[in-house]
This record gives sequence, C-alpha cells and structure tokens, in this order.
Amino acid sequence: MMVIKESSLEKGLPKKTESICPECKEVIPAKIVEEEGKAVMKKECEEHGKFESIIWSDVDLYLEAEKHAYDGVGVENPKIEDASSCPDNCGLCNLHKSHTCLANVDLTNRCNMNCPICFANANERGYVFEPSYEQVIDMLKTLRDEKPVPTTAVQFSGGEPTIYPDYFKVLEKASELGFSQIQIATNGIKLANDEDFAKKSEEAGLHTVYLQFDGLDEENYRQARGREMLDLKKKAIENCRKTEPNPLSVVLVPTIVNTVNDDQVGDILDFGIKNRDVVRGINYQPVAFTGRIDKEKRQRQRYTLSDLAIGLEEQTGYLDRSDFYPVPFVTPISQLVSVIKDEPQIAFTSHPHCGLASYLVVSDDGEVSPITDFVDVEGLMDEMKNRADEWDTFLKKTAMKLGKKVKTKKGRDKSMVKNFKKYFGDYLKEEKLPGGLTIGEIFKDILSEGNKDSVGKFAWRTLFVGGMHFQDDYNYDIERVKRCVIHYATPDGRIIPFCAYNGGPTYREEVEKKFSIPLDEWRDRQ
Repeated sequence: MMVIKESSLEKGLPKKTESICPECKEVIPAKIVEEEGKAVMKKECEEHGKFESIIWSDVDLYLEAEKHAYDGVGVENPKIEDASSCPDNCGLCNLHKSHTCLANVDLTNRCNMNCPICFANANERGYVFEPSYEQVIDMLKTLRDEKPVPTTAVQFSGGEPTIYPDYFKVLEKASELGFSQIQIATNGIKLANDEDFAKKSEEAGLHTVYLQFDGLDEENYRQARGREMLDLKKKAIENCRKTEPNPLSVVLVPTIVNTVNDDQVGDILDFGIKNRDVVRGINYQPVAFTGRIDKEKRQRQRYTLSDLAIGLEEQTGYLDRSDFYPVPFVTPISQLVSVIKDEPQIAFTSHPHCGLASYLVVSDDGEVSPITDFVDVEGLMDEMKNRADEWDTFLKKTAMKLGKKVKTKKGRDKSMVKNFKKYFGDYLKEEKLPGGLTIGEIFKDILSEGNKDSVGKFAWRTLFVGGMHFQDDYNYDIERVKRCVIHYATPDGRIIPFCAYNGGPTYREEVEKKFSIPLDEWRDRQ
C-alpha cells in the first residue's frame, strides 16, 4: 500500500538535468549551478545559442527544499505504455512518477477578458476550443479511472469556465462522479455581476473558487489584466460570503511579477486574513513567461518561490522564510493514511522545487501565528513516515491486543485515534489553538473521519499560504515535468502535466487545434 518512495533526484549543486531550447523546443542538456547566492539554470542549443535563467533567487532555500523530496509510484494504467523519453509523448506515460492530485479541465478558450499574462491567450488564437458536454464528462471519467488513485480534485478552467454553456450541468456531473473537491479558476466577473451565481454554483456542486487577485492597487490590474478590477474582485468575494449555510470558499490566486506587484504579497495576505471567513487560502503564482520576451525584461520581471518566502517574511512580520516547506513535505501523511485505511491516498509527490506552502493559525482577536509555532512539523513528518513503514506489521502483531475490530477499516481508524498521542504527542506542542482546540484533536479528526466537518474545524481558523511556480521555456526542467501532480485532461483521453501542456512542446496548441473550429465559424453558429 505504499504511495511514496525515496526520491531518485540528484541533490546538491551543481547538477545536470534536461531542459528545452526556448526557440526550437528541442530537448537539450542543462545544468543548475550556484551563482551569487542563486540557483541558476544554464543551457545551450547548438542552433540557437546559450540561455540562462534564475531558478531560485536564494540557493540556501533551494537546497533546503530538496531535502524533503519524495517520488510517487506513478500510474498503473498509463495511456502511453512504452514511452522512452520525456516530454514528447505525454499521456500520462510509463515514465511519469506521480498520479494526478489536481486535474484541470478547460471548458472553453473563450473569455470575457484578454489578459496580457494569460496562459490560454484565449481571444487571439482565431479559433474556439469548447469541448461538448459529453466530451467533458468523458474527460472526468478518465480521471476517475486513474489507478492506483482515482483523481479526487478537479478545477474547471479556460478561458473563463463560467461562460461555458453547460457550466452548471458539468458541476453537477463532477459531483455525481465522486470528485470530492470541485473548483473553478475564474476572473470573478460572473460572480460579481450576478448575486445569485455563487449560490447556484455551490448548489450544483462547486466547493472552491480560485479567484485571480493581483493586489490591492488598481495599477496592478491595469498592467496584468488591462483594466481596473479591484472593486469587482471584492464584490465577487462578497457574493461568495453570502452563500448559506456557509460561505463559498475562495482561494486568492495572485500572479506575481517582479517590479510590478511583488511589493503587494504581504498586503494580499493581510487582506486574506481579514476575510478569512470566506478566503481559505492564498496561492501565489510567480509569473511564467509565455511567448518570446527579451532577456533584460525577463531578468527584471523574474520572480521565484524563494523571492516569495523572503518577501512574505519582510512584508508581514509574522512569517519566517523557514516556515515554508515544499509540496512533497506532507506526503508521509498520505502514506500513513493509506496504510491505516488499507487503500491508496492522494500523495503530493511533486518535484520539491515546484511549490512552497505553510499554514497560518488566526486567533479570535486576529493574532497570526504559523503552524510551526504549534507543531514540530519536521519531527512529526519523520515519525509518520517511520510509523507508516512499519504499520502493517504493527497491526498484525497487535490485532489480538487491540481486538478484532482492528482488522476492519473502521477498526483501524479507531485504533489510530486511540494511539495518536502515544505515537505523535511528542511533536505537538500543548498550546491551545483558537476556540479551545488542540492540534492533536484536529489531526485525529482528519485522520479518522476525513470529512468536511472535521476538516472544517481546522480550516475556519486557519489560512493556507503557498506558491506554485509553473515553468516556462527558460526554466523548464524535465525532472519537474516527470513529477508533476497538476494535470490537464484532454478530449482524446490523455492526461498531460501542466507545464508540458502550457510550455515546452506546448500540447495546449496541439490539443486546441485538434478539437477547435475557426472563430468566424463559431460566430456564425450562434
């Protein structure tokens, strides 16, 4: 029942990897080296010359992150069974090392905006990509059929997903198919302009709104989105707050560009904390450069995950860069729960340099503390990994002692709850969380029940803060692509890693052209 294993990544600097040429997209050798305290990728194409890009602006944080790397077990039913190289035959393939943790399904490439920094670049391509309702459902079924772990989280994106003709039907069907986390990535226009849209979306099955949110200064929106939008964003959040009996959860998604809005990361987080009854998290996205960009502008605007950690430290006063951990850091929890429940669980085995995250705990009077104030997180993860490795044997040896019920899933869960403090209490500090809760009680609730009420006890007083740096052609690392956990489902039955879909060989263009019609033809049909 193992869902993680020791990482096969090369550690330390310098190191060799493979990347692509930003001009011809061919796979070329690359190396990552330390220069002036930064981790820098250097590569050379025989035809197009040399390229370099800062990967992380702080080499110490870069090296610390890779200490927490794990590999996944891949998928048992890959679409491509005999791939010999990456990323030229995505599907998923037999070379991929992770399963899908979050799936993107593009409902349309149409949009009610035309943002300069959009991945999809929806309104300039001259064609409309808009899968039929039946095609969308087939994509969802493909995701649910993934083995050993069916995909449980889906994000509908675009373009702008809320303008898709069968938007509500798709939400309902996703819920019916068993997705436990249903999201939309939206600019918020429909949510703001239609007061009932949030309620209708939630009733149809929507759990979370991923809302573009680029700062608290209209100049940010003028540069990133081409128009003023701050009041509209606030109105969208307010309408999500009004849904009953609970607010529709919102995650703010700021695209951060150096020299444009990097000075806003602290203010954005403070805004989220003040609105934590509806805002459940902030997921910063350092800009990825699509298309051609001159070297000077690229170097000036490049923003990395270490810039984010340091920026939040400097701009907030309550966070330290050491409070952030890479995404795979939490995978021992997945392994432990997989053993306890005797079924494989979602494991976030992405590359350690894909993302960073932490949790904030907020008291009734607004005092903010990182989760590391309450938990020895590194000790806890190490102990969970060690305990998971021996848990099967432990259960067998103690079955008679704990009773026959331990042989059942319910019995194993109860056994874990009963013994939680015995095994993990040393890593939980005794300070009380807001409302009289303790970390131990919350972890036990999540591990034993795994339901929304249990998680809710944790979520309503906490705020997720993290960053995910999607790749572009300049910092493209194939080792990251192989471990990607955020994937696109396509109408032809493939599942493609995010950074391969939007960068590198650019599968997005291939897929959209294959399943699109010319823009003029689409207009004539309306």
